[in-house]
Amino acid sequence: MEFRPLRGLAWLSLVQSWPNSMTWTQVYDPFGRWWLSAAVAAVPIVLLFGLLVGARLKIHWAALAGALSAIAVATLAFGMPARFAAATLAYGIAFGILQIAWIVVAAVFLYDIAVHTGQFEIIKHSVAGITADRRLQLLLVAFCFGALIEGAAGFGAPVAIAGALMIGLGFKPFHAAALNLIANTAPVAWGAIGTPVHTLALVSGLPEPDLNAMIGRILPFTSVLVPFWLVRAMVGWAETIEVLPAILVVGGSFGLLQFSWSNYVDSNLVDIVGGIGSLAATILFLRFWKPKRIWRFAEERRHRAAAVADPTGPHEIGVSHTMGAEWELESADFAGKPDATRSYTARQIARAWMPFACRR
Repeated sequence: MEFRPLRGLAWLSLVQSWPNSMTWTQVYDPFGRWWLSAAVAAVPIVLLFGLLVGARLKIHWAALAGALSAIAVATLAFGMPARFAAATLAYGIAFGILQIAWIVVAAVFLYDIAVHTGQFEIIKHSVAGITADRRLQLLLVAFCFGALIEGAAGFGAPVAIAGALMIGLGFKPFHAAALNLIANTAPVAWGAIGTPVHTLALVSGLPEPDLNAMIGRILPFTSVLVPFWLVRAMVGWAETIEVLPAILVVGGSFGLLQFSWSNYVDSNLVDIVGGIGSLAATILFLRFWKPKRIWRFAEERRHRAAAVADPTGPHEIGVSHTMGAEWELESADFAGKPDATRSYTARQIARAWMPFACRR
């Protein structure tokens, strides 16, 4: 007999069909009172978060406790056969490791390589060279680049990678994380190469192309609103309206690509194509349009005013954020020149961005 390795989701189907000699119909309300059944079903989730937040238990022990409690609830409260419960546990572990974990590990590994080789610095300075306006940098990094990272990795990678890029540009760490979470609202449905859509089709039994197309008809409207919400969360109404043309270009281009790719191509590259497309469209737009004034943080404005008043005196480029730690407005090489940027060739910039643009 010729052995052929399982490909795609075939291995998942094999694990899922393991207890095929039995049938079991799930009863969703075994106690006759929906609120009581729901409370019992929520025990594993409550236990997991309670151990993580309340007991500060290490995550792998908390996850193990949550998994064991889920098996206990399924078998004892909902009458699930032990064989089915074991198969479900094996299926969940295999799905988590082979369909999710490897994507996140690969994305973080790619980011570490970019930092170690200095390519991430080139990416940072290439963004700073496009515009010095913090509102536009927010759109380029948190929304456009964040959507690209969400499509390639998902599961928190946009906050870690795009957030690190924003901190390098001069954003406060807490604000960078919060703003990236807001920006992630638009692309999250197709995160990690479409994993949410794949999983939804797998557990519901509905055709994936139909689900993908319908999601692609709903979310583009949100994709247009999120950039506006993102900028407004950082600045006031007047400052938001000043960059409204750029907001419409960012959201409109991303929403259009999101709709087109999900309805006419596939569910794998929706965010990656949308992120790259909106990033390119916004960069092109900013070559012909500029805001009336460059918006910077208050600390940066105070620093510049001090530098103008006393050009010969030393000026510290750094302030304390709410957690008491220090964060840099610019790198050390920029001391005394807050708006200076390094010069890189187009080839160097393309080489730095290439791994993130080509990752699939």
